[in-house]
Parts: sequence; C-alpha cells; structure tokens
Amino acid sequence: MKNYTLILIILSLIISPSFAQYVRFVRSGVIEYQKRINMHAIIGRSIDSEHAPLMSSAYQAYKREYPQFKELKSSLVFKNNKTVFTPVGENTSITRYFDDPHIVAQNNIVYSDMDTGKLASKRIVFDQTYLVKDSLRAIKWKFTDEVRDIAGYPCRRANGLVIDSVYVVAFYTDKIPISGGPELFGGLPGMILQVVLPHENVSWTATKVEDLELPENSIVPPTSGTIIDFNGLTNKLKSIHKDGTKNAFSDLLGFLL
Repeated sequence: MKNYTLILIILSLIISPSFAQYVRFVRSGVIEYQKRINMHAIIGRSIDSEHAPLMSSAYQAYKREYPQFKELKSSLVFKNNKTVFTPVGENTSITRYFDDPHIVAQNNIVYSDMDTGKLASKRIVFDQTYLVKDSLRAIKWKFTDEVRDIAGYPCRRANGLVIDSVYVVAFYTDKIPISGGPELFGGLPGMILQVVLPHENVSWTATKVEDLELPENSIVPPTSGTIIDFNGLTNKLKSIHKDGTKNAFSDLLGFLL
C-alpha cells in the first residue's frame, strides 16, 4: 500500500508539469466584440408621463416595425500592454419615430496604455470631433465567485461603478494578462471579454479572440480632433444639457462611457 501511494505521488509530480506547459497566456492579438442595445427598453424608458399619451402610438408602431435589439461590431487590438478599440462598419440610425439616444451609438476610437496609465480617445460629439487625452478611467471593482465561458475563455465576474453611479458587470479572463477591455472599461487583472450595463440595457461581448503576433507598430493612438480632457468634455456637455432630466443624463452617458 505504501509503495502504491508513493507511485501515485511520483506520477502526479511528473504529469502536472506536463499539463501546465500547455497553458498559454495570450499577449498579442485581436478581439471582436458585439455591442447589443435593447432599443425597446431604452426608448420606452425615455418617454415621460407628461408625453406618454402623445408618444404611446408612435412607440407601439416603432416596436412593430423595428427589432428589439440593435447590434454593432467593434475590434480591440492588443499587444505589449497597449490596446486600441475601434468600431467596425457603419453606425447609422435605425429609427424614424424617435431620435436615437447617444448611448446606442458607437463611434469612439480608444487607445489605452496600461504602462503609462494614459489614454487617447477620438469622440464625435454632435458635429464636433474631440481627441480626449486623459488618465485611464478608475473603476471601483468588487470581485465575485461567478464564472462563465466567453469566446472560449474562462472568465470571472466583477461588479463596478462608473461615472459615480452607473452599475457595470464585467467578465474578465486572466488568460489574456492585459488590464483592458472595450471602450474605456479596464482595470481588472485580465482582459474584459464582456461588459453589461444592466440599467442602461447595453452590453459588449467578445465573439472571437485571435491569438496573433502583431507588428510592433500596430498599436497607435488616434491623432485628429480638438484636444480636451474628460473634465473639460463633461463641462461642455453639462452646459448644453442644463435641464437635469433623465434624458439629459442619458445623453451625458452616451458621450462619456
């Protein structure tokens, strides 16, 4: 019996390293994301009680004519602790009954450098193009025990708050050891492959991860636009939206997320 136990211990010491050598950490590649927006919920939430009688028939017509979810594609290129998030394809309105809230759009290019803690983001705000240069967004994360598989990678859940009060759920994988993610989301011990804003009815989910050895010059920041930081952009937006309504707050979110 002693000999049998000794053999098992020796085998475990031999086999474990042989399995461990096949664990691969991806440090360079491209991630494809799909942004999914529940248009029915967002537009329905934007109709206040005062205008409900007038807007009810238009809202019902919208729901009959247009799909519940709007879907947009984007890509994230990553290498050497740097990332660039870029929209893919056209981002056009799908409504004629209502103006699309800005949160349903996707027109930001975001460059993040985790080594320097800096970002550069090209953002279209109404008819103005800004180049936002600032520090990486600080998010208050709280880790949970929930796990799920996303795009073939084991991911762990973390909950956070952005812009002081917006609740966010993220799933990240430590198999891609870069603290990045779609848009401005990051700051976790691994790449974020899914972000959900439950109360805003918006999510970003990785649909494909390509493990590629990219050229050294493949991660570059955007360059065009009026240079500003997030504090300056926030003040500009607040000067436009002075009424403090929920729709005004939704517009702010759409430009600042």
